[in-house]
Amino acid sequence: MSDCSNGTATLGASKPATEEVKSNSEESTMAQDSPKNSAAEIPVTSNGEVDDSHEHGFNRDLKRSLPAGLGLSETQITSHGFDSTKEGVVEAGAFQGGQRAQTKSGPVVLADEIKNPAMEKLELVRKWSLNTYKCTRQIISEKLGRGSRTVDLELEAQIDILRDNKKKYENILRLAQTLSNQLFQMVHTQRQLGDAFADLSLKSLELHEEFGYNADTQKLLAKNGETLLGAINFFIASVNTLVNKTIEDTLMTVKQYESARIEYDAYRTDLEELNLGPRDANTLPKIEQSQHLFQAHKEKYDKMRNDVSIKLKFLEENKVKVLHNQLVLFHNAIAAYFAGNQKQLEQTLKQFHIKLKTPGVDAPSWLEEQ
Repeated sequence: MSDCSNGTATLGASKPATEEVKSNSEESTMAQDSPKNSAAEIPVTSNGEVDDSHEHGFNRDLKRSLPAGLGLSETQITSHGFDSTKEGVVEAGAFQGGQRAQTKSGPVVLADEIKNPAMEKLELVRKWSLNTYKCTRQIISEKLGRGSRTVDLELEAQIDILRDNKKKYENILRLAQTLSNQLFQMVHTQRQLGDAFADLSLKSLELHEEFGYNADTQKLLAKNGETLLGAINFFIASVNTLVNKTIEDTLMTVKQYESARIEYDAYRTDLEELNLGPRDANTLPKIEQSQHLFQAHKEKYDKMRNDVSIKLKFLEENKVKVLHNQLVLFHNAIAAYFAGNQKQLEQTLKQFHIKLKTPGVDAPSWLEEQ
């Protein structure tokens, strides 16, 4: 081992000093030309031993940053050049295909906020099944006389009168349709009989006047019968609209009201049963939830009751107005027909703006209507 010269450490006594200086100069030049190989340079002390106090940053950071028990498969080591500000940076994390998983920027959607359509449908089915069970139990209890029901005496009486009137109006409608069919057959027969009398009046000279009188009479009766038939059909159409549309629409609202009443009584009974039981940590949340459901169905029941009351009021006013006009029409038309007052019969139809379709005349074409 030779002495230290100019503070430069040497390794191996067999080499001259000039060769060692030349070798160190060449190594320094290669290190500057190749900064990527700087990690391979190892500093030594004057006595030729490795300087642990100046251990390379790459190895030192590697020892300090790796936790105990962390394998190489779980780390990703990034080395920078000699001229970089960071040397030997160790980044610990999930190693996926040689690249670290990057976090994507943008809005974060929590898993709890994602709604599953299947779970929503299942929840709807569960609520429907529970509501159906409660309502069915309430209906059975009422029929067996065990359960109580909410009754609005005034409103229930109006609904019963409406249903009874509907049956009576349907009976009048059925009889009026029968009368219309029979009158149509009679008018058709009178028209054929008048044509037969007219034909015989032309072929029988000795009975020409007699056949002619009868032909004119039957044709006049057929014409008046057609006029009366138009009035009766108008009466039938108006009553049919009143019974099968206006009254039926009100009865549909009544059915919705009755369903709301059953639900209201079912949840009212549920709440009463829970209030009669013990109050502890387990029952208090159930009582609170039952109270909330009861209040919601009570509001629905009150709304439907108000809707039914309003519809019954307007229906009564409309029914009186419609039936008043139609009954006057029916009476005047029947009286004028059987009295033989053709002028009065035609005046009745004009009063109610009823237009009769002339037999044997087709509807005008679209050119004629222009």
